[in-house]
Amino acid sequence: MNKMILTYIYLLIVLLIVVMLVWNLFETDSLIEKLSGAIALIMFLLRLFLIK
Repeated sequence: MNKMILTYIYLLIVLLIVVMLVWNLFETDSLIEKLSGAIALIMFLLRLFLIK
């Protein structure tokens, strides 16, 4: 039961990161900002999986 709750929490976090990534791609104008934002969000996501 406890593992299932953690799985739902991680899925929610991943969904939030994906939404932030898409929002970042549409809101920023320059390509450098899009790339740096995408890389930062992906690194944050990888760090979350490393903690798990």
